[in-house]
Amino acid sequence: MSSLDRAKLESLFDPQTEICDWEQLNPDLQSSITRAIRNDQPSYWLAPSTVEDLSQIVSHAAQIKSPMLLCGNGSKLGWGGLVKQADFILSTQKLNRILDHAIADLTVTVEAGVKLSDLQAFLEPHRQFLPIDPSYPEQATIGGIVATADSGSWRQRYGGVRDLVLGCSIVRWDGKVAKAGGKVVKNVAGYDLMKLFTGSYGTLGVLTQVTFRLYPLPETSKTLLLTGDAQALSQGCQALLKSGLAPTAADVLSINLMRSQGLAPHLGLLVRFQNIAESVTEQVNQLQALGQNLGLVIAEFTAEPEANLWQSLKNQMMPNFNPDLVTCKIGVMSNQVINFLLTSPGFAQIHLASGLGRLVLTTDSEIEQLAQVRLLCERDRGFLTILEASKNIKESYEPWGYQENALDLMKSLKTKFDPADLFNPGLFIGGI
Repeated sequence: MSSLDRAKLESLFDPQTEICDWEQLNPDLQSSITRAIRNDQPSYWLAPSTVEDLSQIVSHAAQIKSPMLLCGNGSKLGWGGLVKQADFILSTQKLNRILDHAIADLTVTVEAGVKLSDLQAFLEPHRQFLPIDPSYPEQATIGGIVATADSGSWRQRYGGVRDLVLGCSIVRWDGKVAKAGGKVVKNVAGYDLMKLFTGSYGTLGVLTQVTFRLYPLPETSKTLLLTGDAQALSQGCQALLKSGLAPTAADVLSINLMRSQGLAPHLGLLVRFQNIAESVTEQVNQLQALGQNLGLVIAEFTAEPEANLWQSLKNQMMPNFNPDLVTCKIGVMSNQVINFLLTSPGFAQIHLASGLGRLVLTTDSEIEQLAQVRLLCERDRGFLTILEASKNIKESYEPWGYQENALDLMKSLKTKFDPADLFNPGLFIGGI
């Protein structure tokens, strides 16, 4: 685009900021960007090293009405809808400092480009961790995780990303920096913009800094797999939800997923306990007694086999892009999880308490059922969102599928926060 002049861009930031022409990007990144944008490819990749430089770039883009595609490391660039236009990619990957760690208060403040794996490694010597279990944890940055609200199986015990964010800083459409929340757990001042920006897919502003609440690192971990008759398993799920047990993860696995993992030709309830040893032992004993009373078969996993099982499930349910796969985020009522999984195609894993999960469709015949599966989710007051798929699939099936009465409010918020339509235009629900 002629108005996006490289010389002008380079005048806005210091030499540490990375700027690449399209031809300089590696093929995998080019492929991800191409899948994310409806039309022409962007001219440049920009990765500022300071918030001040990022602000200058956004301010310049607003002046010349130049839309952008926001990302961290780009691991989730293909998620959601197709961006209508992006003249350049703006990455926060070089904003990668851990700014503050209040050990006694169990809080940490980091820049958006910090990788989750690096943050967990930093916290481990202090026996603390951030209980988020997202896709691609080795590559995913904090900004991308918050933008997509990608929490994973630990949601069962610790809640979603929204429940862990205490404060954030953003760069607005005009290049100015705004802050919300703070650095303490009991912060009630101002509007709760943290929840608004969490899961907004970068359509309202650029996240530059986030403060999280942390938790002590568990001492012991053990996983139980309960399988058997669907009705008995359903009773077990509801009994677990009503019990005083506090698993860190409780996921229901579809028959196809169970078979693919070599576990059993039935639906499965996978429950993980992580705490001090005495607590884990007591809770495992209680769940075993519950399962035995219902006639369910129980398998136990600890140490390396346990870690390998959860990692294998993550690899299958959070695959890298494959044109023959469609990866979806789904939601159903928690009391309808078993009924949904009995009729759903593909591989499915659903978090029991929230009813949120993943669905991976693997063949042409299954992909053709995408519209029917969406209707099945919506019948049970849920949803189906296409995360990763080929551009052809996303042009055939609207990725979000949301047409309810909150859409006008969402569009109004987009207009208020991004009147120039700069940030990921078209990526979110309703073409926002």
